[in-house]
Formats: sequence, structure tokens, C-alpha cells
Amino acid sequence: MFSKLMLRLAAALLAVLALPATAALNVFATVPEWAALAKEIGGDRVQAFAATNALQDPHRIEAKPSLIAKARGSQLVVATGADLEIGWLPVVLREAGNAAIQPGQPGYFEAASAVRLIEVPTRLDRADGDVHPAGNPHIQTDPRNLLKVAEALAGRMARVDPAGASIYEANLARFRERWQANLARWTRAAAPLRGVPVWVQHRSFAYMADWLGLKELGALEPKPGVEPGSAHLASLLARQKETPARMILRTAYARPTASEWLGERAGIPVVVLPFTVGGNPAAGDLTALFDDTVQRLLGGLR
Repeated sequence: MFSKLMLRLAAALLAVLALPATAALNVFATVPEWAALAKEIGGDRVQAFAATNALQDPHRIEAKPSLIAKARGSQLVVATGADLEIGWLPVVLREAGNAAIQPGQPGYFEAASAVRLIEVPTRLDRADGDVHPAGNPHIQTDPRNLLKVAEALAGRMARVDPAGASIYEANLARFRERWQANLARWTRAAAPLRGVPVWVQHRSFAYMADWLGLKELGALEPKPGVEPGSAHLASLLARQKETPARMILRTAYARPTASEWLGERAGIPVVVLPFTVGGNPAAGDLTALFDDTVQRLLGGLR
């Protein structure tokens, strides 16, 4: 009888040990790239949740109860900042009632704080469209920025979870070595793109253009966040004849109508870039994101 009881207890103990370990740090990331980066740094110690996916416009998200519940149970929020999430994240944070993840607390981190923002407006007027006062928030399109964010994020994760500091430091070192090698590889492969003129549907790729030396002729949107009408597109077609671009760039989540209209009439390819992790089946992680991005851009030259 005693031996049977011991066997049952041993079996129960083995079953418990076989269960997946609970993550020490729950991260609420506003966009897929920061969830992926948190996992790179945290490994199994981190559970990272992405509040949006690559086929959603991160400017326009509904503060759903499911997001509020996720934020309530998180120890660290990783946002882009620079007002990218201004339309929904403040509501999520307020309703979550979690004091540890409010702005100004260690549990709230903005990736934009780790990099130099570009396209900072000289004036603020709603008549100019959806202008971001702090500058262009789409910092993840330049992989050099991701390394800077990784270094700052690792430090913040260690501050929130001191017991995991050595893990975060070691994982960051491995990520840095791998990422620097990737940067050199991508930069070499993308050399033919330097100086290539392009149209963009939205000002989503300014940091990528800075990295690769692409020459942006302008955006299809007459103002940020405003869909172009037929008269505006006709004026861009006239400009294309005078100063031709080689391709039109748009994100995976953007409506295709305007770019397809101009691309067909101008006789240039529309290159749909993943923009973030999961933007297409090939862009399944951070490395694959830039592998696919560079290959798609090079494909637009053919």
C-alpha cells in the first residue's frame, strides 16, 4: 500500500516537473518587432506578447479588453513611443490599473528613446495630417536602430527583473555579435540600392532610406494618414515623367489602391515590404525580416 502511494506521488511530481516553466518576466510589446527583440534578449525567461500584428496599422488600434487584460498582468511594456501608439496605448495603460507599467516607471520602456529621431516637424498643425511631434516613429526599418534599442532594452529588463540580469547580458552579447555580422552582410548585398529613387505610399521607410541610401522622391499620401485622390495621383504621375522613380514602396498592411494605380501607369514595380516581423511568410523573425526586405528591394531593380 505504501509503495503504491509513493509511486503515485512520484508520478505526480514528474507530471509537475514536465509542465512548462512560468516566465519570470511578462512583456507587453505594442508591435511585433519589440516582442521579437524581447525574446532575443530574454529567451525562455521572458513571455512576450505583441498587441498588434504586421497586417494592422499600428497607429489605429482599438483598446480592446483583451489588450487591457494582457497589460494588467505584465511587468514591462515595450512601446515604440514618438506618439506611434498615442491613439490607443494610453487607454490600455489607464484601464489596466497596473502602476508598475505606467509612463515614468521602470516597467514602461519606449524604443524611440534609444535612437535619434528624424523628420522632426518644425511646426505642429492638424491641417498637416497625422504629424508626429517628436519625429518619425518608424525606427525599426533601420536594423542599426534595433541594436541600439536592444542594448537599452536589456538594461531595462535587468532593472525590472534583477535576478535575470546575467541572462539578459549574455543573450544581448550573442545578439550583438550576430546582428553586427548581419548588418555587414545586408549592407554589402544592398549596395546596388544606393541612390535609387523611389516613391513611398506613407512616410514609413525614412530610416531604411537613410540606412541604404535610397532617394525618396515623395509620398503618395498628400498628407500623412490621408488617402490620395485621383487629382493628386495624376500630379504624381506627371512628376514621375519628369523625375522617374524606379519603384513604389508600401507596407504589408497598407491599402494597395493608390500604389497599384501609379505603378501601372508609370510602368514601375510596387514593392510590398513586410515592415515588421510577420509581414509576410518569409519574415518570421528579426533576421528574416531584413533578409526578405533587402531581397525584395533588389528584386524591384530588375
